[in-house]
Amino acid sequence: MKNGPADPGDPHRGSKIVWFGPALEEARNAVILLHGRGDSARGILTLVPELRAPHSTFLAPQATGQSWYPCGFMAPIDRNEPWLSSALERIRVALDTVKEVVPRERTVLMGFSQGACLALEFVARNPGLYGGVVAFSGGLIGPDGMIYDRPGSLQGTPVFLGCSDIDAHIPVGRVHDSADTMEALGGTVEKQIYPGMGHTVNRDEIMWTHNLLSQLEPNQKTYGRSGA
Repeated sequence: MKNGPADPGDPHRGSKIVWFGPALEEARNAVILLHGRGDSARGILTLVPELRAPHSTFLAPQATGQSWYPCGFMAPIDRNEPWLSSALERIRVALDTVKEVVPRERTVLMGFSQGACLALEFVARNPGLYGGVVAFSGGLIGPDGMIYDRPGSLQGTPVFLGCSDIDAHIPVGRVHDSADTMEALGGTVEKQIYPGMGHTVNRDEIMWTHNLLSQLEPNQKTYGRSGA
């Protein structure tokens, strides 16, 4: 579906989803892959070959105007509305698209930068068993002091957060706080802080994700932590 003029109340409604990989019926798992600010669905999909996951189907939603929300991710929530709620709804639409064939426990939410923030935010607001959550250079959305006290549990969902200690966009303290929140919600958390790294994805993060997707097979109920 092509993007049209943004709906002021739901600016990402009707935005396209770009697919990569085998048909859902042939896939062992699915990945909802979320791009960062200024990027695109096709842009983030260039990461896929590096993951070496031939049995995974990737769905990359496209943000209207190449940005999921207008302000920084640590701004007050209302300053990013209705864009934020619309972006989270696009994740729900993607999950609904695959759930009849690939259940949520074999579906991974993955993103870089703004997309990583969205992936974490979605599972914090909608806890349950997912195939995994992979946040490359991101953290939970909202100002300092946000509290996530919601019913439900991540039920051991593997959660990876990787970021530089000097990232110009993601304060390392927010990464630590986000990891703590994911653990409190019942996630099995792997956090890696990389000294001096830029705002990027490194080989260690790629390998962690490759291992997760390699282990995520049908008929398994829970998934352990993957090493790099």
